[in-house]
Amino acid sequence: MHKGRLEAFSDGVVAIIITIMVLEMKVPHGVELGELHSIWPVFLSYVLSFVNVGLYWNNHHHLFQVVKHVNGATLWANLHLLFWLSLFPFTTGWMGENHFAKWPVVVYGAVLILAATAYYILVRVLLRHHGTDSALAKAIGSDFKGRISVVIYAIGIALAFLTPWLGVLLYAAVAIIWLVPDRRIEKTLEH
Repeated sequence: MHKGRLEAFSDGVVAIIITIMVLEMKVPHGVELGELHSIWPVFLSYVLSFVNVGLYWNNHHHLFQVVKHVNGATLWANLHLLFWLSLFPFTTGWMGENHFAKWPVVVYGAVLILAATAYYILVRVLLRHHGTDSALAKAIGSDFKGRISVVIYAIGIALAFLTPWLGVLLYAAVAIIWLVPDRRIEKTLEH
């Protein structure tokens, strides 16, 4: 199967997810700059989620630059990833509206770790479909950042039970790790 429809559908879903997240931010009632103070938790949770969804979109795009074709298992693995990403607006809103309380931060972390796991599964399905000697396999390599991200999310969830802000800081740390451009796929495409 050609990969074009999967990419187009995924792009559309990500665009909708981001749109829903921004629509969840309610405009403050008042005209003074100080009124913005009341929405800072919602805005901060939106920024964190926007960056995370953007990172998934960016990495998904790069991943599919080396993918030649897809199969049924790939379609299901991609839908699995999109399912977890589609929960970002809910968990983002819950966390922001409740000023980063324990359970919303824990559930947000659970969605992060499940999305990361779904992305890992998508990559493994693609590797199985393309083979160990493929350009994709060479580009993915050991996937250290992917594996360490899941570990940091798990630690963040555990720490969120003690102090929710520690969990949020670790979730943000993973985003920062992924903000550093990963050149593996670009290098593979150059060769």
